[in-house]
Amino acid sequence: MSLLTIAETPVADLRRILELGAAVKADPLSYRGALGGRSIGLFFQKQSLRTWVSCDVAAIQLGIHPIVIRNDQTGLGTRETPEDVGRALERYLDLLGMRVFDHGDLAAIDAATEMPLVNLLSDREHPCQAVADLMTLAEHRPIEGSKVAYLGDGNNVCHSLMLATTKAGGSITVATPPGYEPDVDVVALARTFGDVDLTEDPHGAVTGADAVYTDVWASMGQETEADLRRRHFARFQVDDAVMTAAGPEAIFLHCLPAHRGEEVTDSVMESGRSRVFDQAENRLHAFKAILLHLLG
Repeated sequence: MSLLTIAETPVADLRRILELGAAVKADPLSYRGALGGRSIGLFFQKQSLRTWVSCDVAAIQLGIHPIVIRNDQTGLGTRETPEDVGRALERYLDLLGMRVFDHGDLAAIDAATEMPLVNLLSDREHPCQAVADLMTLAEHRPIEGSKVAYLGDGNNVCHSLMLATTKAGGSITVATPPGYEPDVDVVALARTFGDVDLTEDPHGAVTGADAVYTDVWASMGQETEADLRRRHFARFQVDDAVMTAAGPEAIFLHCLPAHRGEEVTDSVMESGRSRVFDQAENRLHAFKAILLHLLG
């Protein structure tokens, strides 16, 4: 069993992971050392702060020995095929987590091996982030019946958020500039579980929302598009006016890192409605839950 996408994760498994995340956060000592003697690999092809540290600490606290593997040492797809990398690593590891540019590399390794594989971020989805997102929303109000508004790029984070929110019983409105909408196949799948609305109106999107979510306008690998994207996304900035339109009970979420003054203002980031650092903390508990679900 692997966790490559929220799209492929059964609803029952997603709910179980969310329940485990809440339980681990509420009583971490009860789970300390629960997976003692296991070894996992954490492979990073892209830069990382929260993913790297939260996964490393989560593994250690569960009694697992984590090994960080850098791409410059491995040469995934250049020095060696993804399949050969995976088949070698499964002889040493109980689980492999990978942060990659191309989701196809994850799919190739998963097809070639039997060890559990966890997507720590790819161009298609960011499932571990989505688990932390829903944990944070659930700490504010029940997920079922909640409305999430996402403003910005229809990217990997948006994909996982759409799927996780609808699978957990919520609805989501995604506001993007023309040409930056989420993948049509992901939207269609998410709509089989719940309501998904697409719009070009950011203020309309947040009306009545329980959570307002955004992400950077130019992700890693899109740096050459940054100036163009700033112009296209300017009216999708989450500022005080957007949060006012959402209503007094809405919380603000961001997967981080944030480009303050671009997709979100300092006043929103530092407001009492911001839950971004609770969200960042929940990456730790979410990964523990994923490890317990896959290895426990």
